[in-house]
Amino acid sequence: MHDIFGITPWGFTALAAAALLVGFSKTAVSGANTVSLAVFAAILPARESTGVLLPILIFGDILAVLTYRRHAHWPTLWRLFPAVAGGVVLGTVFLAFAGDGAVRSSIGAILLLMAGVTLWRRRKAEAPGSEETATRAARAKAGSYGVLGGFTTMVANAGGPVMSMYLLSAGFRKLGFLGTSAWFFLIVNSAKVPFSVGLGLIDGRSLLLDAALVAFVVPGALIGKWAVNRINQRLFERLVIAATILGGLQLLLR
Repeated sequence: MHDIFGITPWGFTALAAAALLVGFSKTAVSGANTVSLAVFAAILPARESTGVLLPILIFGDILAVLTYRRHAHWPTLWRLFPAVAGGVVLGTVFLAFAGDGAVRSSIGAILLLMAGVTLWRRRKAEAPGSEETATRAARAKAGSYGVLGGFTTMVANAGGPVMSMYLLSAGFRKLGFLGTSAWFFLIVNSAKVPFSVGLGLIDGRSLLLDAALVAFVVPGALIGKWAVNRINQRLFERLVIAATILGGLQLLLR
């Protein structure tokens, strides 16, 4: 692996700020950590950066679960997990063969597409249909978002915005959104660890850098917990969508 200790003090400061933003995103504005993803990919080689970031995300997931564990909607999670598993496998295969440029461009395009679809759905109410048709549509949506979420979270730790778009489109309010998202990513990110180790993305060096950065996640999570009660639902949704678009653009244009 690239000598990740060859970073400058300014580089470490940027990584620390990105780790703080991970904590904030996990307890306040899910999807904002795409900015953290871009910072890590800018300071470290893009492929290796995903292995360094994953344990930091898992620590943030633990803090989010401790904060919002009672607000998860488990039927939604069980509906998503099979498709997500397929997406993780596809992402692992893609990551084994694709270069950094292909990874960044693919994820950036997917994030922007998801944001566009969500904005379109919010402006255009869906036509009423039968209950059976609605059920089929809900299953198809869960399947498509699940595969995309699994794929993007495996190749670039960028599943947050995809799942944010799904949960917003499903009508989740703030606490249900954050609780469901917290459990989802704790389970999915933990399941990704063996794949990342197998690909050589997590090793002793990356874990030592994680140990130096993980402490910055805690103040970010505390700031997020304080801020979320002061953000109304409409602003919350706008911030999630804006973070998704920003993260997608950063990946696509870098």
